[in-house]
Amino acid sequence: MPAPAAVLTGLGSWLPTKVLDNHEIAARLDTSDEWIRTRTGIRERRIAGPGESTVDLAVGAGREALAGGSADAVVLATATPDQPCPASAPQVAARLGLGTAAAFDVNAVCSGFVYALATAAGFIAGGVAERVLVIGADTFTTLIDPADRTTVPIFGDGAGAVLLRAGDADEPGAFGPFDLHSEGEHAKLLWVEAGGARKRLSEHPADRFVAMQGTAVFRHACARMAESSRTVLDRAGWMVGDVDRFVGHQANIRILQATAKQLGMPADAVVANIDRVGNTSAASIPLALADARADGTLVPGHRVLLSAFGAGLTWGSTVLRWPDLGQPA
Repeated sequence: MPAPAAVLTGLGSWLPTKVLDNHEIAARLDTSDEWIRTRTGIRERRIAGPGESTVDLAVGAGREALAGGSADAVVLATATPDQPCPASAPQVAARLGLGTAAAFDVNAVCSGFVYALATAAGFIAGGVAERVLVIGADTFTTLIDPADRTTVPIFGDGAGAVLLRAGDADEPGAFGPFDLHSEGEHAKLLWVEAGGARKRLSEHPADRFVAMQGTAVFRHACARMAESSRTVLDRAGWMVGDVDRFVGHQANIRILQATAKQLGMPADAVVANIDRVGNTSAASIPLALADARADGTLVPGHRVLLSAFGAGLTWGSTVLRWPDLGQPA
């Protein structure tokens, strides 16, 4: 008897209420609305307010995905936990009323949601859990230097979640093969230097913010997401032309467009909500899925390709046929 597959059965999203648009950024930094939009595709993003944490956002998205149901495991993809220790996922599980459900964090930064999906699929295939809540949540703006005109316009905060259940590999909503990779020798292309065991934050407070080599990250992101996408399509037995929607990590609209072009995919297959939320790190893909479901961009039966790239360097992809989740609340 084949191992059970991880099947999408619930979807949720949660955003902070505070909106930061390009004009507000331009008023205090040497940039402009046009410069930001033409280079990133972003016009506004959401910012967590005082006292609003990653756990708060994750709970909001998780509650929507559960829709009154339950789960016996929680996998939280985040690079911005509420504290270094313990993990944030157990707090999320407790606030969602999930009792003693297994709960832990996964940190693959912007690739975290795909890594967390693969982990949850393994739990289900191995019989460890029947229903797994996977959440991507980040308050990445807490890692951004407010005076850095390179990173301030890019990042936003948010959370997205999916509920997975054990099912059959050939039914709608079943996640197909996964492809995951890393390349640690390029870690310094996008990283926060201080705050861990090697470089104490108390001794190096100036190194607490994200440092990014944008051009190099752009090049690696396009190449790696295209390469990984081809791999999972081949494993799934799909041609590029079979894909109805490409939901890539929402880092930069030009990265999404360039990756689709490398794959030979039409522009109208690309799902993008980066203009409204910015780069939300691990929350990026589930937030894009939730928006696409809500506005009808995703409909039951669509063949969907997911691909992400992030710091680490890490990247990964998977596929599914979009299920009928009903109308969003």
